[in-house]
Amino acid sequence: MGVTNSNKVIDRERIGCDGTLRVTLALTAAPDIISNPTDIVLVLDRSGSMAGTPLASMKAGAKTFIDIIEEATDGVKDGQIGSGSHIGIVSFASDAVADTQLITSVDTLKDAVDSLSAGGNTDHADAFTKAIQLFDFASSNAKVIVMFTDGNTTAGAPPAPVAAAAKAQGIIIYCIGLVGSDGVDVDTLNEWASDPDAAHVAITPNAADLEELFAELAANISKPGATDIVIDEVVSPDLVITNVLTPAKGSASMLDARSLRWTIPQLGVSASESAVLGFFVRHVSQTQGTKLVNESITYSDAEGNVVSFPAPTVTVECDVVVHPEECPVPVDLTVAGCSDAVSVDLGDIYLESQGRIVQLDVTIKNVCPGKRVALVVILTEVDENGVEHQRGMKAMTIPAHDYPSCRDVLVKCIKFVLPEDLDVSSGPTGCMCRQRDLRARFIAHDIDTDYRCCEPVVTI
Repeated sequence: MGVTNSNKVIDRERIGCDGTLRVTLALTAAPDIISNPTDIVLVLDRSGSMAGTPLASMKAGAKTFIDIIEEATDGVKDGQIGSGSHIGIVSFASDAVADTQLITSVDTLKDAVDSLSAGGNTDHADAFTKAIQLFDFASSNAKVIVMFTDGNTTAGAPPAPVAAAAKAQGIIIYCIGLVGSDGVDVDTLNEWASDPDAAHVAITPNAADLEELFAELAANISKPGATDIVIDEVVSPDLVITNVLTPAKGSASMLDARSLRWTIPQLGVSASESAVLGFFVRHVSQTQGTKLVNESITYSDAEGNVVSFPAPTVTVECDVVVHPEECPVPVDLTVAGCSDAVSVDLGDIYLESQGRIVQLDVTIKNVCPGKRVALVVILTEVDENGVEHQRGMKAMTIPAHDYPSCRDVLVKCIKFVLPEDLDVSSGPTGCMCRQRDLRARFIAHDIDTDYRCCEPVVTI
């Protein structure tokens, strides 16, 4: 089945202007055999030429094949082939015998393999016939014959028409050949097997290689979910990646501040398997709104799986900042490189810039959209007897915001000038840097309201 699930989620829906969120990429892959149950008939040559090492190697290979299919179907070695798949055993020499039906018991299948003994001629046609008879063609399961032989046909009818009839009925045929004393005709195996030959025929002169060939064939039939996976992620221009966590599967690394690469050698080869990668991103823009987390994400693997990931969005909430007073406009001046002094007329300076300056910030809570706010700040200085002396009052209009819900509004840089000759705070006098004891009071209310006084209406 290949990749069965791909997902991308974030751990929060809203962040502040410089907020951070965690992004999680998830991928699940599974062998095809899990979602596409398969009925497999192992057709095993027990003719006289198989006596000794070839028979022992074939038995080891067949049992390895059974073990791999078992684990691939349900991910566990519990003695049962799962997910609706089955295996049957047919052996042949001068004639063919169905040693088992299509079953799920691993022990029964292995016992059937272990009971085989070599002797007699080689009847491939009868072997194909007995294998075909095991299949239930009313079943939607995929149907596979694995033919193992070490020699040419020496008994029975020509096998090629029987193999062709099997393929016509949708049966996939694999052939494993051992170059034995009778010789194996590769062209004949290619004729029997499904196309392409390179994917369905394997041959070896060495019996010791049989177990490996059976294992490779089992892996091919079960089909790994995905191998050589490469995922490239690029986050949106308003975000940067701050940390990439170590994934349990594969490895991940940042390519630059906005991109990363996650590679996984294989996933879901023998059972359904998931991989997860987490990383953190931070918002670096000063604009708010609903934004895509990633600019792009690409996926590739050796199997050519087509994979897409969701595109989550995050709502960014930047503070509403009001500057009711602008900073003084600077005057540019230049001192020549060889000049010891320079005289520049910087123009007029206003009285509010004299003395020390107190700059206040205040947050107005729960300001609803479309509502202007009247804000008053009263500043006093407290003398050693606790008596308050007025130092200034400012009234200002805070413009309405258009955010869809009520929110806090930060008012910054409310400035008061404290002339030194009005200093009444406690402590030694005559020191410009001594502590000033102040109190600030804020009064705020909505300006805009939908309330209207009742007006008299006269009807004549």
